Amino acid sequence: RQRLIRIVIALGIAVAVCLNWAPEICRFLARPIYRYLPSGSKLAFLGVTDPFMIYFKTALIAGTFIACPAILWQLWRFVAPGLYQRERRWIGPFVFLGWLFFLGGGAFAYYVAFPFTVAFLLDLGGDFQAVITADRYYGFLLTIVLGLGVMFELPLGLTLAARVRLVTWRGLMRNFRWAVLVIFIVAAVITPTTDIVNLCLFAVPTVGLYLLGVLGAALVAPKPAAATAELESQA
Repeated sequence: RQRLIRIVIALGIAVAVCLNWAPEICRFLARPIYRYLPSGSKLAFLGVTDPFMIYFKTALIAGTFIACPAILWQLWRFVAPGLYQRERRWIGPFVFLGWLFFLGGGAFAYYVAFPFTVAFLLDLGGDFQAVITADRYYGFLLTIVLGLGVMFELPLGLTLAARVRLVTWRGLMRNFRWAVLVIFIVAAVITPTTDIVNLCLFAVPTVGLYLLGVLGAALVAPKPAAATAELESQA
């Protein structure tokens, strides 16, 4: 409970800071769609409270990216009592790589996946007049950014799970085909279209991340003799 409270406090501070920059953040996030809209046009809103809710949701997602190191730190401190002394020294790499992967997922979503999806959807609706509301647009974008940010944590999660003996790299490879099936199902939920191209745009990098996690699991797999010796030394 104490760790959870600290996570909420860290996230609250980050969101409060991002609220001051919410209009600038929203303008930055709107760049992909403005490439396809007539010059001078803006995103529309239908309700008087929509701008406030959009700014708040945007600040919440941006604050999550900023507070990610603090969140990972608290998660690590939560599991640390069950780890060996040597394993507890990994906190620095764990927090740094976790934040790096999270940012990498968000960057991939914003610069690659989302523009490709927007171009496809707008081209598909070329026979219609586009009236794009800010609420729908930002909700759509932030879902993709946050979803891919979380999915990019997969290698780190698998590596950590292998280190604490929850999984093994051999078991991960043995269940690879099932992992691919789950990845494509999750990608289908995140992907806003039904075409195979956009689906693969989300799923294929995640399969690569899974294999990267298998490699990490193989590298950090504890040696039985070393683990036994360390346990005896602590006793």
